[in-house]
Amino acid sequence: MSKVKYAMLEEIFLNLLRKYTREEDLISEFWNEIHKNYTAKNRHYHNLDHLKNMTTELEDVKTMVKDLDTLLFSIFYHDVIYKATKSDNEHKSAIFFKNRISQTNFQNIDKCVQQIEATKEHKLSKYSDTNILIDLDLSILGQDARTYQNYCQNIRKEYHLYPNIIYNRGRKKALVHFFNSDSIFKTTHFREKYETKAQENLIAEINQLS
Repeated sequence: MSKVKYAMLEEIFLNLLRKYTREEDLISEFWNEIHKNYTAKNRHYHNLDHLKNMTTELEDVKTMVKDLDTLLFSIFYHDVIYKATKSDNEHKSAIFFKNRISQTNFQNIDKCVQQIEATKEHKLSKYSDTNILIDLDLSILGQDARTYQNYCQNIRKEYHLYPNIIYNRGRKKALVHFFNSDSIFKTTHFREKYETKAQENLIAEINQLS
């Protein structure tokens, strides 16, 4: 089932990697790692559906992207390492990416590392492609109420080890941080598309957590 559901995602990754290596065993190995990590049992939101949604959203802004291959690598690897109890997932994901892709001819590894690291705090960047990545990562915040509620439930499942009193306090702090930003989204496209709905969703969840 997952092979069919994520066939397009796999095709995007394989075609990307084939630009930088002819070693099919290596290409298969790298995709299998991506698939294994993003389908781990602890992944309820940070999974292949998240990557699929990001690549779907990317279609509308491709003409804005300066370095598409770099951005695609960042998408696929930005959550490759993920444990809800850890605060260094982005850094470890960046290291994981660097170790793997340094085995290919891809040259912009440092730029990818910067982009992956930027998904930790989601701050406005001086690099436009990084801002696009951040907005792709946060696009779930601007979805319809039902989709957003499902996202909230899946995030809660990933933090199931924490009792409500601890989870609610931490989650609310993160949401308030986003809400109090000059804008949740960093690019004009995503602000116009999702900013208003994202603010509504954040307010609704903050009220539920209070």
